[in-house]
Amino acid sequence: MITELPFESVYRHGFARVSACTIPVAVADPAANAEAVLASARDCDADGVAVAVFPELCLSGYAIDDLVMQDPLLDAVEAAVARIVAASADLLPVLLVGAPLRHRNRLYNCAVVIHRGRILGVAPKSYLPTYREFYEHRWYARGDDQVGQDISVAGSTVPFGPDLLFDAVDVPGLTLHAEVCEDVWVPIPPSSAAALAGATVLANLSGSPITIGRADDRTLLSQSQSLRCLAAYVYAAAGQGESTNDVSWDGQTMIYEGGQLLATTERFPDGPRRSVADVDLDRLRQDRLRQGTFDDNRRTAGAPFRTVMFELAPPAADLGLRRSLDRFPFVPDDPARLAQDCYEAFNIQVSGLVQRLEAIGGPRPVIGVSGGLDSTHALLVIARAMDRMGRPRSDILAYTLPGFATSEKTKRNAIALAEAVGATIEEIDIRPAASEMLSRMGHPFAAGEPVHDVTFENVQAGLRTDYLFRLANQRNGIVIGTGDLSEIALGWSTYGVGDQMSHYSVNPGVPKTLIQHVIRWVISAGELSAATVEVLQAVLDTEISPELVPAGQDGKMQSTEDRIGPYNLHDFTLYHVLRFGFRPSKIAFLAAKAWEDPDAGSWPAGYPEGARPSYDLVTVARWMEVFLERFFGFAQFKRSAIPNGPKVSPAGSLSPRGDWRAPSDGNARAWLADLHAAVPSAFAGD
Repeated sequence: MITELPFESVYRHGFARVSACTIPVAVADPAANAEAVLASARDCDADGVAVAVFPELCLSGYAIDDLVMQDPLLDAVEAAVARIVAASADLLPVLLVGAPLRHRNRLYNCAVVIHRGRILGVAPKSYLPTYREFYEHRWYARGDDQVGQDISVAGSTVPFGPDLLFDAVDVPGLTLHAEVCEDVWVPIPPSSAAALAGATVLANLSGSPITIGRADDRTLLSQSQSLRCLAAYVYAAAGQGESTNDVSWDGQTMIYEGGQLLATTERFPDGPRRSVADVDLDRLRQDRLRQGTFDDNRRTAGAPFRTVMFELAPPAADLGLRRSLDRFPFVPDDPARLAQDCYEAFNIQVSGLVQRLEAIGGPRPVIGVSGGLDSTHALLVIARAMDRMGRPRSDILAYTLPGFATSEKTKRNAIALAEAVGATIEEIDIRPAASEMLSRMGHPFAAGEPVHDVTFENVQAGLRTDYLFRLANQRNGIVIGTGDLSEIALGWSTYGVGDQMSHYSVNPGVPKTLIQHVIRWVISAGELSAATVEVLQAVLDTEISPELVPAGQDGKMQSTEDRIGPYNLHDFTLYHVLRFGFRPSKIAFLAAKAWEDPDAGSWPAGYPEGARPSYDLVTVARWMEVFLERFFGFAQFKRSAIPNGPKVSPAGSLSPRGDWRAPSDGNARAWLADLHAAVPSAFAGD
């Protein structure tokens, strides 16, 4: 069982390591080519690879023309297959090898699927190019009519046909399908039907001589097929050693998963090359589970397939993780992609607010500004909305509402920013009203005791929102909410008459880790004054705090992340829970890999170099426990009543009318049990 593997094994967490291999080919020398295949196969075995895909006709060479119909050559191919079968007995990977094979009265261009000393099956090429430089109909028969057949090869009779799936019984979700080169160039590739039938790893054994631009075409086809089929697409093209009578070869290899490139190698290599990556089978399964139209398509376009079972026996060793991991899954590392995401996020928010304001008669936007990230970003969104509507920014009614713990720094930043963007700014000190309320309640703080409990905090948060709503009533306005996706996930808000409520919210689709980058993007646009940029930078440099509890004797202000944990980790967990529904144990594994070494991998553009933390597995698990308890255990009642606001991230939103519907009286027991069982060392003292 996968759960019996150690926590460190990628195979325990729903991954399967795959490889796309290109090798130097010896023209019409199957014995030499078999040894080249085995050399790469042994390297794959040492890497813990489950599936290794080799090029089309790699045992004979693709470009051997009429030599392929000579019996000595075909006999040597079968001997080469037998050699690989025998040598594979002690190898982990399933090997997909290209070979010309005789069947009845014809010759077929085939993918031979070999594992641990036996041929699992043979998949013939369905579509044969016979145009431009291609002449395959001269030698081969189409395999699309060979459904349900068997073939005799290398002394064994095995399943034969385009209708074969290969399923690893001990690696849930690892189901293979093989197609050959041209098969993916037709409007409805065989792999499409295979994916609908359950295949998650689609292999393409390709010859594909290279011409200008063809590598881009292959890339586009592989990427789009992986995205459309919600699958991994493993592509291996012929390279060095193929005959160059009239064409040339580049040995392109690549692995795509759900439209994302996981691995590739340089083209025109000297010697063998392998793309290696860990495919996330859980992600593919979850995508198919969520996208119901995928299976609906099976009802109209599906076809029957035969399934060949095999046991992979995945390794228990710690193999590392062979795929890039984003520390910030909501924030791309690539600067151009990040800029595009920030542009789209900001304009989604602006257009949503413009539509709401215009639809209800153009009231004045009312906002509480604290000098923190969320209200700062919301104010920038409102300012741009005013510009787009042709209204003066003075229509923005901004209020700073200092309480018992408001610092002069944040208040000063809030006022300066409001003035810089041209909003109307007013200060209302809530301390007299809060003191009166606490006194009427008989709260110890009113008697001079330093009791700063939840009631003390919520009295202030509630009064701030109460003032904003009454001011909106008085001045023909609507309250613009500022709470972000991360706070909504954690329930980090005061319910009802508090920051949980507004007339319309602009930030509910933007996580905390992305907001700071959108602010940086606004700065980089070069449209702001130097004074505005200075204030925005001061906000970015300020520790996240609700400023509801006075600073302690050490002068340290109240810190949100000290209390509920780092948003870096919470947003990581949120993304994988919301987007994929992953188990906490898997998310903990991924988070520990992503955050263990601050010097490894990439960081988003603009992220301060002096503030790059690391987290070990125990730290990850401890804070994940907090997230799970809050997200699944009690915060849903707040989410069930949140105001309208635009979805921004493709990972999803937490609106009860949109991406997330859940009972307010649910619990976190199943999620906590999975986490505690996987990382017991983190909770040994509990």
